Amino acid sequence: MVFITEQEILETVGMIRSENLDVRAVTMGISLFDCSDRDPHRAAERIHAKIVQRAGRLVKVADEIEEKYGIPIVNKRVSLTPIAQVVGGDDPAAYVEVAHALDAAAEEIGIDFVGGFSAMVQKGFTRGDAALIEAIPEAISSTQRVCSSVNVASTRAGINMDAVVRMADVIKALSRLTAANDSIGCAKLVVFCNVPEDNPFMAGALHGSGEPEVSVNVAISGPGVVRNVVEHHPEASLIELADLIKRTTFKITRVGELVAREASQMLHAQMGIIDLSLAPTPAVGDSIAEILMSMGLEQVGAPGTTAALALLNDAVKKGGTMATSSTGGLSGAFIPVSEDAAMAKAAADGALSIEKLEAMTAVCSLGLDMIVVPGDIPSNSLAGMIADVMAIGMINSKTTGARLIPAYGKKVGEWVKLGGLFGEAPVMAVSQAGNDAFLRRGGRIPAPLQSLTN
Repeated sequence: MVFITEQEILETVGMIRSENLDVRAVTMGISLFDCSDRDPHRAAERIHAKIVQRAGRLVKVADEIEEKYGIPIVNKRVSLTPIAQVVGGDDPAAYVEVAHALDAAAEEIGIDFVGGFSAMVQKGFTRGDAALIEAIPEAISSTQRVCSSVNVASTRAGINMDAVVRMADVIKALSRLTAANDSIGCAKLVVFCNVPEDNPFMAGALHGSGEPEVSVNVAISGPGVVRNVVEHHPEASLIELADLIKRTTFKITRVGELVAREASQMLHAQMGIIDLSLAPTPAVGDSIAEILMSMGLEQVGAPGTTAALALLNDAVKKGGTMATSSTGGLSGAFIPVSEDAAMAKAAADGALSIEKLEAMTAVCSLGLDMIVVPGDIPSNSLAGMIADVMAIGMINSKTTGARLIPAYGKKVGEWVKLGGLFGEAPVMAVSQAGNDAFLRRGGRIPAPLQSLTN
């Protein structure tokens, strides 16, 4: 039994109406291990059929819950077993065929995105991993709703630098193939360290090997609600502020708990996790940067930004953990530049640099997220940026990710408009110092001492 009172529901009405509170995503995770086949064409057919069978009612159920409680549910999504673990063979064309099957299934059932065109290569490549990675540019550029992720590092395994270099080339190729749309394909690809296998957020959603046959994961977000609370307590000390944020996120998480339980029952699936990630949108007032500014920073990127973000992230996690026993995914504060209007403005004004964002990565969820860089950035510079983010995750035993967008044909200072929840952002400057000799060494950066926890 879930102990959620009518009063708790009523308390959220004002948050929904005036503070942009919403359920960011209801994501059905589906295991595909029973769809594996040596014939890639048959595997694609089985995968398509299973998605349609298990998630065919996902949109209808989400709409019914939205109408019942008046809680906006922004995205309906599906996450899958990493495709590199399902499809046999080493022909990239076979993986492109599967990507098209995923896209067709997503369109048929009316969901926004399907995630899991993924590989886990933190310690090395299988032939299937290598083929899927080679297929990513064509697969993502030729589909509408497919998202991809590759885990190249972990605290237990270290950083696969050969995979890092390869992913930089993949990102550059995807940038070229989607140049007509401001390289938007890169927004559907994330490189991970310590990927959570129950993550409902795209582009990194996947359904890991330890997950049930079918589950329902809910991501709920409320930057506007938290900003409002902080803004209305200008005299609060930092410890009082942390307590206020915890209380607020507790209430927000209860909404996610309610939606997850109802959706899982209606869909005859196991309830998965509640991911309380403060994920911003381009809408005014729905911004992580504005929360930090309400704390007293003139602009995000000012000295003290990392400390303020650490307070916010920790309070969000504590409030969410007290509200549900099913926390998971990423759960924290996101800092995607293009998806946060105030963050993008700070970048354009020069207050926020890539180096400062990298420092913020150490205390937030994900990392260098939705950052636009010059289209002519050398692949090795891109690889170095990815490696730096992976190192932060590896050493700190946390999930980090890089979702970088080399905007084809764009220079520093120009703006890129990606549209929808992806937003817009200026092209940010990247250090011109070389790193070729370092990357040529290849191999793997060893796991840190803290990996020896047995």
